[in-house]
Amino acid sequence: MTASESQTEDCEFCAIARGEDRSVEIVCEGKTWLAFFPLNPATPGHTLVIPRVHVRDLWQAKPPLDAELMTAVIRVGQAIEAALTPEGMNLITSAGETAEQTVFHLHLHIVPRWKRDGFGRIWPVDGKFEDTDLKDVAGRIRAACVGL
Repeated sequence: MTASESQTEDCEFCAIARGEDRSVEIVCEGKTWLAFFPLNPATPGHTLVIPRVHVRDLWQAKPPLDAELMTAVIRVGQAIEAALTPEGMNLITSAGETAEQTVFHLHLHIVPRWKRDGFGRIWPVDGKFEDTDLKDVAGRIRAACVGL
């Protein structure tokens, strides 16, 4: 299956991958992926890495694409680090509306960070759970990992 055969006509990121949307600034690309600035970046250098084929979210990515995307993210992140020398960096992806995914095409946000960059916290301040709850969750995840 070619990249164009597995893209959707109404997906804005598929249009970018096909070269139909030139409103974005492409900063790096590979055979299976593309890196570009979002239209409303959170910080200077905020970059999205997407697969050229349509994949809904990270949990739907299959080999070898999953490894290719991680290699691309590391390459682009290292380039951002060399070019901008941020004080830190976030790698963020969302899956589903509850996780605030707004474009349903896998995209990985590389967000360079500086003190007082206005981005804000990414983790809730309070997140305490009972140890018994965490042990149950850990056991369920372990069992699911064995089955994959």
